[in-house]
Amino acid sequence: MLTFLLIKNSKVKNQKYAVLNFTFYLMSRIISIDYGLKRTGLAVTDPLQIIATGLTTVESKQLIPFLKDYFAREEVELIIIGEPKNWDDTDTHATPLVEKCIKELEKNFPAIPIKKVDERYTSKMAKDAMLEMGLKKMQRRNKKLVDEIAATILLQEYMRRIS
Repeated sequence: MLTFLLIKNSKVKNQKYAVLNFTFYLMSRIISIDYGLKRTGLAVTDPLQIIATGLTTVESKQLIPFLKDYFAREEVELIIIGEPKNWDDTDTHATPLVEKCIKELEKNFPAIPIKKVDERYTSKMAKDAMLEMGLKKMQRRNKKLVDEIAATILLQEYMRRIS
């Protein structure tokens, strides 16, 4: 919460004193995780939860230390994580990895709720978005960028659903 106290300039002729209080409540961010065996894409909202932006891609082994550092600097109220599912809603080969990651997140950040969201098609959507952005072929092969964009798409879709 930020509070501002505004006082009119007392040196200006014929101007009365006025004290106005404005209080702004800053909301916490939401972070999105596109977890993978080797790499994990991350995206976050702005504090007002209006815009989703790619944050980075980290090695999956470094996810918890990265988040500890990030959470020490930024207020985060919710973690969303992509849940891998097949067409028929059965688990994929990656589902156990994500479940293990969720357990680690719950252990290390018990005060932050975690929501699973459907991640079907996010990597394909990320690749399509890269093509639409006009990225060159070598840039589109950058798997770290694909993971970060996929996390951003997860977050955008989540925000669209809750609004």
